[in-house]
Amino acid sequence: MEHHKEIAFVGKRITTKVILALSLSSFIPLLVLVYAQTVYIVPSLNAPDQQPLAVALRLLTVFTGCLMLAGAYVVWDLARAVSRSVQLVVAAKHAPQFQGRSDEIGTLMTSFSRMLSTIEEQATEINTFAAKLDAAYRELEQTNSKLKEFSFKDELTGTYNRRLFSIRLDEELQRYRRFGHPISLVLLDIDNFKAINDQIGHNAGDEALREIAQLLASQSRGENVICRYGGDEFAILLVETSKSGSMEYAERIRATVGKHMFSLGAQVTVSLGVASLPEDVATGDDLIRAADEALYAAKRLGRDQAAAYEGRAPIGEAREKVHDGT
Repeated sequence: MEHHKEIAFVGKRITTKVILALSLSSFIPLLVLVYAQTVYIVPSLNAPDQQPLAVALRLLTVFTGCLMLAGAYVVWDLARAVSRSVQLVVAAKHAPQFQGRSDEIGTLMTSFSRMLSTIEEQATEINTFAAKLDAAYRELEQTNSKLKEFSFKDELTGTYNRRLFSIRLDEELQRYRRFGHPISLVLLDIDNFKAINDQIGHNAGDEALREIAQLLASQSRGENVICRYGGDEFAILLVETSKSGSMEYAERIRATVGKHMFSLGAQVTVSLGVASLPEDVATGDDLIRAADEALYAAKRLGRDQAAAYEGRAPIGEAREKVHDGT
């Protein structure tokens, strides 16, 4: 109902504007014409021999005015018909009794109704296409996110790879330089991993790696970064964790692995090395080397140990590898 009132109001405004325009474009020029004849032409025709010409000019003026009035009426009637047609088209959308007319208004109303129906159908199709496009875009974003995640994941263990470890270490170093929050690194190496592969098989070794990765995830906070750093070595980046806190974490991991019943049917132990910034070193590269030195010290202590970097051995000093056969 409100919609119909609004249409009627618009129709009245159109009619008023048409009448005003006709007044300005018709009556004012007519008045100017009459004024010009009265002031300039008629006085010169007062002579007796000019009377027939004066009468002819007056008749021409009246005829011209009648023609202008007739044209104005035609334009006004056309505007009223257009306004009425629009109202009938809208009414026909909601009232079937207005449909089926065979005159010009009915034909125009039917054409407008078809046009509106076509526009509505096209709008529906556009909205459907937009919804499908939005869904496809979200699916593409999810696919890209998965691809990005896969590029940072180790295929065997599901932990992050060394590439992401380097990125996250750089980020934490920047945060340390800005806010002074401590960073700790724990390197974990499986004891006698080469013997497991040789005696039980590589499949058993792969399964041991997967189970240790699961144990690390279960014993770590969400903000910790767990990466497969080498063949049988894991690196755990502990953000905002001091050296004492990282040693407690390393001991908990060592004890958890030692108690776990591995599916390969044999006991597995691990050695862990811990280093912290700024307590032990000042740079990210030195942090990795310090944790590696601490891991080597845990191996020398007899394996199944967690050792912290003490700074006794020079960082970067050449040493034997401890990853495969120890």
